[in-house]
Amino acid sequence: MTHLNAGDKAPDFTATDHNGNTIDSKLFLGRKVVIYFYPKDDTPGCTAEACNLRDNYSELINKGYVLLGVSPDNIVSHQKFATKYNLPFPLIPDPDKLIIKSFGVWGPKKFMGRTYDGVNRTTFIIDETGMIEKVISQVDTKNHASQIL
Repeated sequence: MTHLNAGDKAPDFTATDHNGNTIDSKLFLGRKVVIYFYPKDDTPGCTAEACNLRDNYSELINKGYVLLGVSPDNIVSHQKFATKYNLPFPLIPDPDKLIIKSFGVWGPKKFMGRTYDGVNRTTFIIDETGMIEKVISQVDTKNHASQIL
């Protein structure tokens, strides 16, 4: 779905996370970043993915990764989701879909025979220079950390 591939420059963005902190992608130069896009807080697949990343968070950090989650949910939804599942990483609300569309993960989806537009679950691994190192479009929600590592 995404128009971005390994070797492309990752889009720059500035946003506010669920804790009210400013997240500026340019400040991550010199660090490896995992940015994962997911459809909706507190749904079965998104919860499995977030909890798998939570359970492997220390290993991701030890490997030098910064981890960011993005969905079109609002800040209140992200706060509830992060609190309920004790998520240690920033969740970025993107209700206007500015970041989501810049990464090319908004588009047609099919569910139960119905086609609609939504977030296509995708993860980008970005290197220290801001270039996309890897795109994971076939996300295994229960084992996502191993796909990253």
